[in-house]
Amino acid sequence: MDRSRMNLPKGPDTLCFDKDEFMKEDFDVDHFVSDCRKRVQLEELRGDLELYYKLLKTAMVELINKDYADFVNLSTNLVGMDKALNQLSVPLGQLREEVLSLRSSVSEGIQAVDERMCKQEDIRKKKMCVLRLIQVIRSVEKIEKILNSQNSKETSTLEASSPLWTGQILERIATEFNQLQFHAVQSKGMPLLDKVRPRIAGITAMLQQSLEGLLLEGLRTSNVDIIRHCLRTYATIDKTRDAEALVGQVLVKPYMDEVIVEQIVESHPNGLQIMYNKLLEFVPHHCRLLREVTGGAISSEKGNTVPGYDFLVNSVWPEIVRGLEEKLPSLFNPGNPDAFHEKYTISMDFVRAFERQCGSQASVRRLRAHPAYHSFNNKWNLPVYFQIRFREIAGSLEAALTDVLEDAPAGSSFCLLASHRTWSSLQKCWSDEMFLPALAHRLWRLTLQILARYSMFVSELLLRPISNESTKDIKKPLVTGSKDPSVTQGNGEDQGSGPSETKPVVSISSTQLVYVVADLDKLQEQLPELLETIKPKLEMIGFKNFSSISAALEDSQTSLSACVPALSNRIIQDLSESCFSYLKSALEVPRLYRRTNKEVPTTASSYVDSALKPFYQLQSGHKDKLKQAIIQQWLEGALSESTHKYYETVSDVLSSVRKMEESLKRLKQARKSTPTNPVGPSGGGMSDDDKIRLQLALDVEYLGEQFTKEALTLDTKDGPGNKGHKELSGPGRAGCRRQGPGNCRIAVSILEEPTGRGKLDGKPEGKKVAPSSFQASEAKKCFHMSPATCQCGFSPHTWVSFHPEQNTEAFFRCMEDSF
Repeated sequence: MDRSRMNLPKGPDTLCFDKDEFMKEDFDVDHFVSDCRKRVQLEELRGDLELYYKLLKTAMVELINKDYADFVNLSTNLVGMDKALNQLSVPLGQLREEVLSLRSSVSEGIQAVDERMCKQEDIRKKKMCVLRLIQVIRSVEKIEKILNSQNSKETSTLEASSPLWTGQILERIATEFNQLQFHAVQSKGMPLLDKVRPRIAGITAMLQQSLEGLLLEGLRTSNVDIIRHCLRTYATIDKTRDAEALVGQVLVKPYMDEVIVEQIVESHPNGLQIMYNKLLEFVPHHCRLLREVTGGAISSEKGNTVPGYDFLVNSVWPEIVRGLEEKLPSLFNPGNPDAFHEKYTISMDFVRAFERQCGSQASVRRLRAHPAYHSFNNKWNLPVYFQIRFREIAGSLEAALTDVLEDAPAGSSFCLLASHRTWSSLQKCWSDEMFLPALAHRLWRLTLQILARYSMFVSELLLRPISNESTKDIKKPLVTGSKDPSVTQGNGEDQGSGPSETKPVVSISSTQLVYVVADLDKLQEQLPELLETIKPKLEMIGFKNFSSISAALEDSQTSLSACVPALSNRIIQDLSESCFSYLKSALEVPRLYRRTNKEVPTTASSYVDSALKPFYQLQSGHKDKLKQAIIQQWLEGALSESTHKYYETVSDVLSSVRKMEESLKRLKQARKSTPTNPVGPSGGGMSDDDKIRLQLALDVEYLGEQFTKEALTLDTKDGPGNKGHKELSGPGRAGCRRQGPGNCRIAVSILEEPTGRGKLDGKPEGKKVAPSSFQASEAKKCFHMSPATCQCGFSPHTWVSFHPEQNTEAFFRCMEDSF
């Protein structure tokens, strides 16, 4: 029983499935369950299936009960059925034989009809072939008749007849020839056609010869009607390319051979430009009629034009390219990059001018798609030209980025030759004398490579040690290595001993570091100018995504600026060390006064002036090259570091002096001797230790005065350099101890007790502390009087300065009188 005909009982509407799904031929249990799970849970599906199962059982029971009597009487009703079936078998067999006989007769009739239809189709095809052959014969005879009639004595010949009349006759022949060609193609392979083929070939040759002669006659006489008829005839027989090739060989080639001459081009400075101008003159002078007839000229009327021709693309341009490639092979030689650039630029201008002579955008597209156009462009070996330029730029740049830092040439905005050469290389990439639109992508990559190479060069400079540079030679380039890295110092006999040799360390001067920072700042300022130079060049090739170009330059600028902090730190360090190399002479002050019986100091030591020279040189020597903010930053860092070191040195000296005094005092007390001043002169004069303290006080105050006088103090009040200045020259803690009547030791104390016991030139090294000048307020704390000055109103060192002829003891007596 067909499953589709079985009627299943209808279930309630709340079931989650359709009962008809069970009766489909492609019913699948897994698919059914997965489909139901998308709608309900498995528990609900099981409940619906059990409910419908009960409905099916009920329907089956009802069906059995309905036909129960028939089921019971089934065996009774089948009695005698086999005899009835036997009685039907005989007539059914006869009927079967008759049907088979009829079927055989009908099949034979159909087969006969098919055979007759095939024969009729074959006859029809043969008839069509015969008709085509007849048409071929008729066309051949008709064309031959026309040609023979023209050659007969009754009419004039083709050469003597009117060109216009000849053009019309050739057009008729071409129409008939077109039909002949069509039927000949359809009858391909027929034996009769092979017999007629020589006659067709003769007609073709005669027709082409007549058309060529007529076309040349029309061009020679400038007869537009003849040219139009002739070109229309070429189009009728589908020989437009033959007409274009004929024009190229007969009309274009002789002119190109006459104009394109290598000797003439090389003999004149502007020979190439003159030659291209003559080539451009060919189109308006010799192709005017052809362009008017074919619609290539703007003034041509559309109704009288012959479509399908493009003589500029298919006739003129191939001959120009052939002439240039064959007769001017040196045109494409990239050996001389300057000459190559000039020739390429002039040639591309010629190509653009030739494109403007094309009558439409479609003609320009056909020109650019022409094989001769691609051949002409491929002849220019641009990769080789770029490689030559790349070697020029890279070689010149690498020659400057050597161990020897040379000064930039006069008139340059940069200080070093390396920076000057980097900027000139960037400018050269996009200069009119080098840039080519087809190489824009490579030149942009070279630009980024140049900036990256310079950034790497600056990074390598940070690894060099700073050399000692005299003030006299500060303007000269420091040569500490050879340009050739293979050259080593020394002329030892065992120079080539192998791996044991080490490459000499190349140093750099502080002046050169300053130049590098100045050049970095200048180069970063000029990068926007470079971007403005690049934009017009990229617009020539249709590039518009300038945001990516700007982002790439910003990345390069960031890479350059990242080197500035490290360079500044090294400059600050060198400046501080140069200053402190003189300030540490404070360690020699005790040696100058102890047991030397020298006079009381009244002026600062000479090393203070020497210590300030590096700052003066930085301000005066580089103010035109660097921004004042950069100089101020360096001074701030150098002042902070050098004054802290000086602060530490003076503290160590004073601490050493104090310890010496204490040890001598303990020694005297142990001996219980009369108090004397073993380190100073007898008679109550200033002791050697007091002279040392006074000399250091004069040095510190003079250093602070010079900071202010020479504008070396910083603008910021809370900067680290200003803090160091205050530590040295601001209010300090002065200590005085009375050791007897009329005998006071005035000393500059330290703000912090020394910690650590390192050695610095044999003196104890402690924390950074600030010795102070002699102040009245501090003397008051020592003497318990107000004010702690003499009756003349002077502090100790000021009093000595105004009374150099008197000693310090007179000051103390003056002070005691003021009690």
